[in-house]
Amino acid sequence: MSRSTFGRVPLGILCGTLWACGPQTGGDAQPESAQDAAEEPPPFETTPVAEGVWRFRWQAHNGLFVSTPEGTIVVDPISTEAAATFAEQVRATVGEQPLLAVVYSHRDADHATGAQVIRTALGRPDAPIVAHENALEPLRQAADPDLPPPDVTYRDEMVLAESSRPVRLSHPGPSHSDDQSIVLVPDAGVAFAVDFVAMDRVGYRDLPGWHWPGQLAAIRHLLGLDFETIVFGHGPNSDRSAVERQLRYYEDLHQAVAEAIADGLSEDEAAEEVRLDAYASWGQYEEWFPMNVRGMYRLLTER
Repeated sequence: MSRSTFGRVPLGILCGTLWACGPQTGGDAQPESAQDAAEEPPPFETTPVAEGVWRFRWQAHNGLFVSTPEGTIVVDPISTEAAATFAEQVRATVGEQPLLAVVYSHRDADHATGAQVIRTALGRPDAPIVAHENALEPLRQAADPDLPPPDVTYRDEMVLAESSRPVRLSHPGPSHSDDQSIVLVPDAGVAFAVDFVAMDRVGYRDLPGWHWPGQLAAIRHLLGLDFETIVFGHGPNSDRSAVERQLRYYEDLHQAVAEAIADGLSEDEAAEEVRLDAYASWGQYEEWFPMNVRGMYRLLTER
């Protein structure tokens, strides 16, 4: 029998600009026909999001770059291979504008790898890497030259390139990771948020390393920011309504799993019986939703 639920940093001068602090998935499957090949998306693309803001997609991963009067800010180099193309796309789009900084949305290797490639290719090998303070020590200990630790960190909020076009970072608290940074371009109404939200897609597998109930608080924090367009770390752009749907999804997942636990179901039984049919059309639902149930079960019981 299946249960179905329908509900629901200190101040400093860097790069001549004032800074005020306040697992890659995919495969190598070949298309089965010429028609399939024609339908395959290009391995990368750069698309405008708003005036002076662009999304760079590399396979299934997205980065962002923002042009300010002082120069360009690049967010999430993705990988060393992606970063080389990313830098070429930045140069082709904004010309010889200087690189101000590389920002990590968080320290996961499938988003943050390749900063030195970006910095070197854009002629600023000493441009600062910026991330939340919780990314610093783990990346220092990892000592991966392809994923260097940040040069500049912040705790709650930070303003990059404070000028006629500020770019703001904010930490929503622990969610998918404990070092998330949301990038906000206020004058464009654009936010960039990675992995703890996505466009109508369930959570990643069994929610490995996720924080609860921090995940709900992080999404509410995001909704408290002033944006109209959101760029996700994976998938297409959307608007505030997509973030609201994500919040409802995690609230409904929590409720359904909590009810299964209260009814005495084991983790295996909950993974078999709990369904949220209102989200059956979402990305990765069939593959990952039972794993989401398992992950939520553990988050609610292993304390």
